[in-house]
Amino acid sequence: VSTQNNEGDLTSSKKAKKGRSVLFGATMGLAVAAWVYSGNYVFTGLFTLMTALGQLEYYRMVMNTGIYPARRISVLGACAMFVTALFAPNLHQICLPVFATYTMIWFLTMRRRTATIPEIATTFTGMFYLGYIPSFWVRIRLIGAGRQPTRLAPIVQPIFTRLSEIFSVSSKVPSFLPKTIHLPITTGSNFIFWSWLCIAFSDVGGYFAGRRFGKTKLSAISPAAGKTSPNKTVEGVVGGCVFSVILATLGAWIQKWPYWSIVGPIHGVSLALLGLLGDLTASMLKRDAGLKDFGDFIPDHGGIMDRVDSYIFTAPWCWLMCGYVIPWLRKFANA
Repeated sequence: VSTQNNEGDLTSSKKAKKGRSVLFGATMGLAVAAWVYSGNYVFTGLFTLMTALGQLEYYRMVMNTGIYPARRISVLGACAMFVTALFAPNLHQICLPVFATYTMIWFLTMRRRTATIPEIATTFTGMFYLGYIPSFWVRIRLIGAGRQPTRLAPIVQPIFTRLSEIFSVSSKVPSFLPKTIHLPITTGSNFIFWSWLCIAFSDVGGYFAGRRFGKTKLSAISPAAGKTSPNKTVEGVVGGCVFSVILATLGAWIQKWPYWSIVGPIHGVSLALLGLLGDLTASMLKRDAGLKDFGDFIPDHGGIMDRVDSYIFTAPWCWLMCGYVIPWLRKFANA
C-alpha cells in the first residue's frame, strides 16, 4: 500500500510540475510578446538587464573552474553594446574592439600577476558571446519605423485605435508612458516576434518529435554534439525544423515578404539549426564546468542563460535577413 501511495504521489507531482511548466510557458509567451512590442527603449533596457544577469551567471560558472576573468569590464562592455546599438548604431561595431583593448590594458596595468590564456579567453568570450552577438536584436528592433502594414493590420488596427482612445482620456496612465514606449511597432519588431516564435516552437517541436520518434542519436552524425547533449536525436532536430518552417512560412506570408513560400522555409530551417547551435554551445560550456544549469534564477527552469541560449547565434542571421536580404528581394520583385 505504501508503494502504491508513493507511486501515486510521484505521478501527481509529475502532473503538477507539467501543469506548472505549461502555465509558465504561456505566461512567458505573453510577457515576451509584450516585451517585443514595448518600444525601443523598454526593449533595449530589459535586454540589457537580462544580459547583465546572464553574464553574471556565465562568470560565476567560469570562476567555479578556477579561472578569474575581467568580469566587470566584460559586463560593462556587453551592456554598452546594447545601448550603443540603440542610440548610436553606426558605432555599434566598434564597441567590441574598444572594450577588448580596455580589457588588455586592465590585465597589464591593474593586476599584480600575468594574466593567463583562459582568463583572457573567457573575458573575450563573455563580451562576444553574451554581448556583441545578441545585441543585434536591438538593431533589428530599429528597422522600419515607417513600416508596411502586414496582413493582420485590418484585424489589429481597430484594437490599437480603441486603446489609444482609452489612453488619451484616462488619467490613470502615467505621463511618462508615451515617451517610454517609443515606436512600439516596427518592421523589426514584427520580424523579431515571428522569428522568436519560430525558435521557441522549434525547441518544443524538437522535444516532442525526439520523444515520439527519436531513435538515431545525434552522435551518429556528430560525435562531439552527441557527447555534448546525449539525449538529442536526429529525428528531434528534423521535428524542430518542421515546426520552425511552418511558423516561418506563415510569418513570411503575414509580413508580405517577397517570394514568401521560398524565403519563409529557408528562414525557418536556418533559425532551427542556429537555435540548436546555441543550445549545444551552452550545453558544452555547462558540461565542461560540471554544471546542470547556469543558475537557479527561474525556479524549475534554471538560469537566464538556460532560457535564452537558442536566441544568441540567431541574431546576426536575423539582422542579415531583415536588414538586407528581404529589402533586396523586395526591390528585385518590384523591379
